[in-house]
This record gives sequence, C-alpha cells and structure tokens, in this order.
Amino acid sequence: MEGVITCFHTKCVSLPIRSFPLSRVSSLPRWRNTKLISSSRSVPLRSLCVSASSSDTLVAGGSPKEDERQSKVSSKKEGDDSEDLKFWMDKNGLPPCKVLLKERPAHDLKYKPIHYVAASEDLQKGDVAFSVPDSLVVTLERVLGNETIAELLTTNKLSELACLALYLMYEKKQGKKSVWYPYIRELDRQRGRGQLDAESPLLWSEAELDYLTGSPTKAEVLERAEGIKREYNELDTVWFMAGSLFQQYPFDIPTEAFSFEIFKQAFVAIQSCVVHLQNVGLARRFALVPLGPPLLAYCSNCKAMLTAVDGAVELVVDRPYKAGDPIVVWCGPQPNAKLLLNYGFVDEDNPYDRIIVEAALNTEDPQYQDKRMVAQRNGKLSQQVFQVRVGKEREAVQDMLPYLRLGYMSDPSEMQSVISSQGPVCTMSPCMERAVLDQLANYFMRRLSGYPTTPKEDDALLADPSLSPRKRVATRLVQLEKKILAACLTTTVDLLNQLPDTAISPCPAPYAPSLK
Repeated sequence: MEGVITCFHTKCVSLPIRSFPLSRVSSLPRWRNTKLISSSRSVPLRSLCVSASSSDTLVAGGSPKEDERQSKVSSKKEGDDSEDLKFWMDKNGLPPCKVLLKERPAHDLKYKPIHYVAASEDLQKGDVAFSVPDSLVVTLERVLGNETIAELLTTNKLSELACLALYLMYEKKQGKKSVWYPYIRELDRQRGRGQLDAESPLLWSEAELDYLTGSPTKAEVLERAEGIKREYNELDTVWFMAGSLFQQYPFDIPTEAFSFEIFKQAFVAIQSCVVHLQNVGLARRFALVPLGPPLLAYCSNCKAMLTAVDGAVELVVDRPYKAGDPIVVWCGPQPNAKLLLNYGFVDEDNPYDRIIVEAALNTEDPQYQDKRMVAQRNGKLSQQVFQVRVGKEREAVQDMLPYLRLGYMSDPSEMQSVISSQGPVCTMSPCMERAVLDQLANYFMRRLSGYPTTPKEDDALLADPSLSPRKRVATRLVQLEKKILAACLTTTVDLLNQLPDTAISPCPAPYAPSLK
C-alpha cells in the first residue's frame, strides 16, 4: 500500500460544499444544540499539531495580539526543551532507524534553521530508512475515532485537510499538555516552508503574488484561497455533526476560536506535509507522518514513497546514500505549478512539468454539431484541454493541429467527407493551413508577452544570492513555463516555414476555434 507525498488538490481544497439540511441539525441531541447556543465554551478534536503562520508558531490564539503573545512565549520556551522530535519518537515506540535530523540555515536569519531528514549511515537501494508505527501517525481514523464519522465529514462537508487542520489547531491550544507537543513544535519551526525555504503562494501577500504575473498559477492561487474560505465557513458544522468528540477541549467553537487567516495558515501547513497513502480506507488515506514531509526533501524523478504496511508507515530508499545525505522522496506526478501551490517549491528537473492549452469549437458555427461529433469520435471534446509536457512540445503541437483544422473547416462538402472518413485528417488548403498555424503562433506569442520579464532578466534575478525565497521560486516557475511556451512557438514557426508558399495570406475563418 504505497503513499505518494502529495496533496490531492481537487479533493483537498476545491471540494464542493454541499448544503447541510436543517433537519439534520434539529435531529441532533438536544443537549448539544442547547450547549452550543448558550455557551461559547464548547468542544473540539483530539491530538496532533500544525499550522504555518507568518510568525514562528503554527496556530496561536484567535486574535492577532494573542497570536503574537503566544509566538513570543513559544520561541522563548522552545530552546529550553531538550526533547527533540527524534528523541520523542524513539521514546514513544519508533523502531531503530537509519536517519537523523540535520539543519541548514534559513534565508531569513530571524527564523530558526530548517530541519531535514538525512541518512545516519551509508544506505543501499532497498534499505528501510525508517518505519513509523501507526501510534505516531495521524489520520482521520485516529482523529475522529472511526471510519463512519470520517466518511460523514469528508463526503458531506469538509475535505480531509480541513478536518486535520481543525483538529491540529485545537490540539495546538493544549500546549505541552498535548501528547503531540514535540511534533507540533517541529512543525512550528518549519513554518510550512518547502525545501527552497518558501511557503505556498497561498500565504503570500498581494505584492508577492505579482511575481506570478503571466502565469495561470496566479489565478489558481486565488481560486484555491476561495475554496479554503468556503471550508472555513463550514467549520462549525463539524461541531454539530461530531460534537461529542470535542468535549475534552475547553475552547470556543471553530469560527470563534480561530480567525480565517489562522485557519488558512494551518490548512496550508497541513497541505505541505500530508502524505497520500494508497490502497487504504478513506479515513486513512491522508496521513501526517513524523519524519515525513516537510522534513523529507521532494524529488520529482525518484521512486521512493512512504508506504503503509502492517501497523506502520515505512520508507524504502530507491538509491544509495552516504551518511549525512538528505533523503528524498517522490512527490507524485505533479507539474511545477502544483508543486509550488501545494508545497512551496519548484523542481527544475521535473519530468512531469507541463502547461495547459484550452481549445474550444465555436458554438455559433452552423456545423458545430457535426464537428463536435467528429471530435468525440477521435477522443476529443468540444472544449478540449491539451497537456503540453516539458520535452514533448512538438508532439503536443502536432496533437492540437487536427483539432484546430477541424474547427476551421467551412465547406459543407468537405465536412461530409471528414464525417465519412475514419481518421482525424482534414484536407486543408495552403491558405487555411496558414490561418491555423498563424492562430497557434499568435496564441503562444500572446502568452509569452503576458510575462513582465524576459528570460535574460529571469536569469539575472536567479543569479542574485539575496533574492527572497518567494521571488526565487516564482521566478523559477515562470522561467520554466516560458521555456515550454517558447518551444511550442518554435515548433509552430518551423511548420509555418515548411509551407509550400510562405508568402500566401491566411484564409478568413468566421468560425475559428478559440484558444486560451
């Protein structure tokens, strides 16, 4: 049962929020409704940790002043605690393992160094680096007590990440009384930072989001932030649906105990360190594993994954390591835009990197239905998303051309010929082929012009050692996107230059397909 260290983003963040019938609220035990209405000192969840705030603590209190106060208290006391994460895990059942925690300095020296998991001895491919017992792993099954309640919450109201975030926020308020205090403190220290010392752009300021101008990622960040806001607005529903689980916490109901900003910080921190276990029940598929991320470094081209085995989650390494080397794990087949959004880093050697090109047939075209039928017959939709993968730009452009040619067809007799044929081939006149390639080339040029910097300016920025981590990862992302777009443009221009008569003018196309 293998686990990919990845935030299952469509589930985690943009989960549709269903309406909660009033009948269900009224059917709850009367004592619970009465208590919630008459008192703001009610009940939350059960045991573990984090949220990444811009201060050095994960989840502080509900007000900014209290957050600041707890941050100062926490940072003062942290140095007095000799029990680090590894020592705590050893004391609580971690079997002998072959890793240790090392540290490297943070970019901003006002923050503590970043910890990471490294080999404590030489390792060979196939060695078990560590095996964390289930007693030290946090899942919804552990948080909510049973599979039924976990399914109720995750299928009706909130995502798994929202439930875990809420749980850890309340546990954070327990301070040292929490059995998970050392893990909470470690996650506080990490502050949701990825391996490049940057947080997810979900926590960036508006000015910092401008680093992503030109990239579709900027809109994705805003869309996901809205999804988190919708989940925050539903937090109190958890209280009604599973109120008996909160009785041990003498705190307010969620939206009174925590501001939206605190919840978003917690949500993003959980998103950055959650492990997606595979071939396990619903209530166990998202797990928080000490010694897992963010302490483990991500690598897009490795094969090592955290794996659920009987009673534990273990890591088998996929390559040899020397003692002291940082351990890397696979983060799933995610493009760099998702790596930045979920984990705050960008991988320049990511073989799964890609951009999206969306094409759509013109619905006003008199032959729209026929074209739609032909497109479907060839595995395409009337609104088609093309994945342009790094290193496969020429193949992607070649895949788009038959679709675009179909959209450009206007002669009914030619359309009937295409309908009766068995393939996607459309006979194109030179002027029509020129129109298709012109539209595609102009599209790629338009996208490239949307970025405010040139490739040379990107290189100059990245060469500056004082560049902030957030601007560095943003610059890396847009630089890699521009390289893919430039490769697509080069392919398209090459095809234009191969036309029999490059001087021919493009044919008019009143119902040309759209590209965005």
